[in-house]
Amino acid sequence: MRTHFDAQLAILNNELINMGSMCETAINKAVLALKEHNREVAQEIYASDSLVDKKEREIESLCLSLILHQQPIARDLRNISAALKMITDMERIADQAADIAEITLTLDFEHANDFTIIDAMCNVATEMVKKSIDAYVKHDENIAEEVYNMDDEVDDYFIKVKDKLLARIKAHDESDETALDLLMIAKYLERIGDHACNIAGWVKFAITGKHGSKNFEELEHQLN
Repeated sequence: MRTHFDAQLAILNNELINMGSMCETAINKAVLALKEHNREVAQEIYASDSLVDKKEREIESLCLSLILHQQPIARDLRNISAALKMITDMERIADQAADIAEITLTLDFEHANDFTIIDAMCNVATEMVKKSIDAYVKHDENIAEEVYNMDDEVDDYFIKVKDKLLARIKAHDESDETALDLLMIAKYLERIGDHACNIAGWVKFAITGKHGSKNFEELEHQLN
């Protein structure tokens, strides 16, 4: 029975890695489309978002099956519960990559002439997603901590972008609409960073049984 359960856990692990890879690809393509003004790449992301949704449902079904039918011990239940939480954040990362792609499809690049801060913000947010998935793959609490430490950097970039774009809008610049589009892109990148932090938090929960103020015993009580 334990051998079969371990095999199912291995499948869950691989499926999570696959979903994480899909999210990394989505955000990388969204950033590429934005930097290179490539609407064809943006269209690819927007069209493929349903594949991530499908993967989320498959992993959710596997997790619930393991909980209901395999009677996992505490350590296993931590990993399964963390997986259920992580896939929600992964799906939202993919959604926000698609949102960025959707804006890119109609963005007036002629007036979007200063990507310096957004470009830097893209790089940090992308690295956060990569590290959060890497922390899960390696079961490494230190990498998860690195993701937390990068979040302030993304937040600082967002404030800089917001201040700069709002100044353009207040000046009644003719590119007001473009400024709003860029502000939305920056907000989506900030949210992607938040979701990467959530994934890192659930990696720490899987390892230690603690996520913020909620420990494993509280979550186990909720599930029973």
